[in-house]
Amino acid sequence: MTILCVRFQLPPTSEADLPHLLGMLEEFTPVVQALPPDGALADLRGAERYFGRDAIELASVIRVRSLALHGVDCVIGAGPGPMLARMALDEAAPGVTRTVPEEQGAIAEFLADKPVAALPGVGSATARTLGDYGLDTLGRVAAAPLSTLQRLIGAKAGRELREKANGIDRGRVVPNAVSRSLAAERPFGRDELDPDRHRRALLSAAEELGARLRALEKVCRTLTLTVRYADRSATTRSRTLTEPTAHSPALTRTAYGLYEALGLQRARVRAIALRAEGLDPADQASHQLTFDPVDEKVRRIEEVADRARAKFGPRAVMPGGLGGAAA
Repeated sequence: MTILCVRFQLPPTSEADLPHLLGMLEEFTPVVQALPPDGALADLRGAERYFGRDAIELASVIRVRSLALHGVDCVIGAGPGPMLARMALDEAAPGVTRTVPEEQGAIAEFLADKPVAALPGVGSATARTLGDYGLDTLGRVAAAPLSTLQRLIGAKAGRELREKANGIDRGRVVPNAVSRSLAAERPFGRDELDPDRHRRALLSAAEELGARLRALEKVCRTLTLTVRYADRSATTRSRTLTEPTAHSPALTRTAYGLYEALGLQRARVRAIALRAEGLDPADQASHQLTFDPVDEKVRRIEEVADRARAKFGPRAVMPGGLGGAAA
């Protein structure tokens, strides 16, 4: 087991601590991939040789350092590849590292009874399609003829799914920088059921991100929504923007689209977070010209509002939808 998948048990308002925790992981290996809002992958192949300890022993040290230096506990999954480490994490508990052995037989046993949707990258629509034909577990998918899977979900997707169901993990840990993103989180004072309050929180977070991006003269290429629920579980979805932007209305529209795609019904939401990712300098970004005078007017108003906020504070100018709202 040379790959760790770590999820830090951050309080809803402490997502900004993630860069410090990633820095702690980088003391063990430079090959760390951030998984916002609260996780990371770490490739420990070089660390095992350097420290003379295996990945399980290093995971224990990481957990102790996280608690001692940052007061944050974590759950850890370990496996021979990123996919298997992520799946092990789903079964991990605080204080115990869940491992998937490297032997092919042990990997097959670990995967066999799991539902198809447990595989990273498999959505609910694909799982339903396969389930309609009795392929509801990874063991059954692994035993199915490749031609059958390709007829059901496509040539490339069928081949990749069969490989993954057989424990073939071609993924790798890609080092990235969490500093190339900005986050805005809106916790609720109580578990919130009202979709209108959810949308106001999204509007508030998108407005904040837009203002911060423009102040830094940056644009983002991807927007990620994380919804945390009362049972401490969370759902994260990302969407690539049609063009890199720091325009608040564009960010808000994308955030609303991500939220509506979740199809939440009577969900008890504890916090909502937006993360702008893939930041680039604004002067290097392309922008589709438009002859719409309304769009040009909105952008000019946005510039004026930014100057007012810089002079009188972030709440000097707010969208009408946030009037009187706590979010």
